Amino acid sequence: MHAYRTHTAGALRAADTGQTVRLSGWIHRKRDHGGLVFIDLRDHYGLTQLVISPETPGFDVIERLRAESVIRVDGEVVARSPETVNANLPTGEVEVRVRSVEVLSEAAELPLPVFGEPEYPEEIRLKHRYLDLRRETLHRNIVLRSKVIHSIRNRMIEQGFLEYQTPILTASSPEGARDFLVPSRMHPTKFYALPQAPQQFKQLLMVSGFDRYFQIAPCFRDEDLRADRSLEFYQLDVEMSFVTQEDVFAAIEPVMHGVFVEFGGGKRVSPIDQPMSYVDDFGKTIEHQGFERLTYLQSMARYGTDKPDLRNPIVMQDVSERFRGGGFGLFARILEDAKNAVWAIPAPKGGSRAFCDRMNSWAQGEGQPGLGYIFWSEDQGGWGGPIAKNLGPDATQALMEQIGMGQGDAAFFVAGDPKAFVKFAGAARTKVGTDLNLVDEDQFKFCWIVDFPMFEWSEEEQKVDFSHNPFSMPQGGLDALLNQDPLTIRAFQYDIVCNGYELCSGAIRNHLPEVMVKAFELAGYGANVVEEEFGGMLNAFRHGAPPHGGLAPGIDRIVMLLAGETAIREVIAFPLNQQGQDLLMNAPSEVLEKQLKELHIRLAPPIKV
Repeated sequence: MHAYRTHTAGALRAADTGQTVRLSGWIHRKRDHGGLVFIDLRDHYGLTQLVISPETPGFDVIERLRAESVIRVDGEVVARSPETVNANLPTGEVEVRVRSVEVLSEAAELPLPVFGEPEYPEEIRLKHRYLDLRRETLHRNIVLRSKVIHSIRNRMIEQGFLEYQTPILTASSPEGARDFLVPSRMHPTKFYALPQAPQQFKQLLMVSGFDRYFQIAPCFRDEDLRADRSLEFYQLDVEMSFVTQEDVFAAIEPVMHGVFVEFGGGKRVSPIDQPMSYVDDFGKTIEHQGFERLTYLQSMARYGTDKPDLRNPIVMQDVSERFRGGGFGLFARILEDAKNAVWAIPAPKGGSRAFCDRMNSWAQGEGQPGLGYIFWSEDQGGWGGPIAKNLGPDATQALMEQIGMGQGDAAFFVAGDPKAFVKFAGAARTKVGTDLNLVDEDQFKFCWIVDFPMFEWSEEEQKVDFSHNPFSMPQGGLDALLNQDPLTIRAFQYDIVCNGYELCSGAIRNHLPEVMVKAFELAGYGANVVEEEFGGMLNAFRHGAPPHGGLAPGIDRIVMLLAGETAIREVIAFPLNQQGQDLLMNAPSEVLEKQLKELHIRLAPPIKV
């Protein structure tokens, strides 16, 4: 017989009745029923109920053991009586009558209970993560993560992609988030950097003649943390040679769709086999097949964000013309400034003064003066609210018909410079959709955000600057950079969004040195700066670079969505806390003076004010 087990704790079934077995695992739960002790024995695979009688050798030891102690038992598999069968447990038709027991590891008093998974402070959970990981939900999430990565890897390989590894120790890069720096002992006063992403290396692989690359890549960014962002994370890093934007979409959509169908628990997933179309920012209709597409400007105007949750059916509208020149004095005055606008946020079935007042109070809590509204008043048998009163019944009816609202509905209005209020408008749309239960929770709704502006105007620096990714190919190439207003140039940049979360960013890359230099010039960077900071890439491009593009879906966010969680810490085995600390290993930590001397480093702690 094996030293520790003949079966796992999740393996026994009715067909095993009568067998002598050996099991090892953790005491999940212990119950004393009139002399008999019942134990739920747990391992990675499941639970088995043990029955131990007072005559069993080691019974007195079992009686005093705490939960989460590790034991080994030998015993006989017996069928449970019909009234004691546990239909919720795969092993629920049988139990093991224990003949002998051995304690393999005795648990001290627990700082964190495993059974029942009661809510506990995050600080305790992270400090004792090894206990937290024994809990069923978190344990299941980590197993899910492994299976998702395995599925993604297989799907990429099936499409002809090959997996390559890129360096972890690399050069610091001036763009993007802050680098994590690693001092070099062999090269005093110099530093490596941990990669924010394998961006330059994967492009260099394309220049090197490889064609379809992928990697489950670790990335490191020294940036402020939030629920869906960590200092270290993993992404499905992808790059392809001799491709257009359409080729990238066609390669990644089956992977994303397939993974979410496989692990989505039966929820609907946006189809990839239906003909679709969208109108770009210049009025051209683009026919395509696959996930829905929105231009960046359309997404901002309709949803107030470039990460829209399309499960929420609310679409905002610009209704400025309904207020221009009169009607509602406040809005009319605001619209005298050409850059200003009035947007409507429809609220189907939100037609009550109570709901509108709650939304107005919420807006004030967000730092806004309030939130204008029109609602269907049952008392008046028509539209109510200050805006409706000022507009008059006919104009109000026309306005509400324009945004698709009728009896029982409402609408909210924001006015001013859209650049200033767009984020608040998007939050209001989300609040309305959530509070009115309009969000369809039973689906994964994907979309592409495309046609990001290549440049934007920086009010702070009073100059044109890059808006998204400086290494993207501008639509129209060098001709657009030479002859077009920079603020009208679109880039071949794209994001995948699912249920309000950005899952990845990507682009067709700028592989032509002269185009790259000109793009940086428009953003105020001289050719010498480009040569100094990105000389390696430019030199590679000067020796024959294929057109190429790619993207990088975030593994942590994908698993977070599939697990039904709202924080990536719930799908990472050993995450950092919100302050970027590893409470289990006490990192970051101080180091020995000897180590600093080896690295030629002298500390300069911040001066306390």
